[in-house]
Amino acid sequence: MSSTIYNITFDCADPPALARFWGQVTGLPVIEEPQPGYPESAVGDSRPRLYFAKVPEGKTVKNRVHLDIMPSDRTQDEEIARLIRLGAAIVSDRRPDVGWVIMADPEGNEFCVEMSRAELDAG
Repeated sequence: MSSTIYNITFDCADPPALARFWGQVTGLPVIEEPQPGYPESAVGDSRPRLYFAKVPEGKTVKNRVHLDIMPSDRTQDEEIARLIRLGAAIVSDRRPDVGWVIMADPEGNEFCVEMSRAELDAG
């Protein structure tokens, strides 16, 4: 017996806005109200999807689970600059020690930006 990951869910204040951010990050389609009547949004057309659920409380502590993303068609530096333009912020630059940068999305959820495959292969 086993289970399948159905969604990776983000609790948030503004599901449509956060879904649009992550849709731009990933290039995946945004689905407004994937379950009619619920103020939620999703990103992706296959499972698992990124799912954004409205909650009344704000984020208060560090994420225990986070996404690691890898640029597919640009360098790590170029991707970090793009993500900042989309509304992300750098939390901690760990490139000198371990090679990634910890960032936060517009609602403060942390994620890591790895080096691109081309950068890893060249290094």
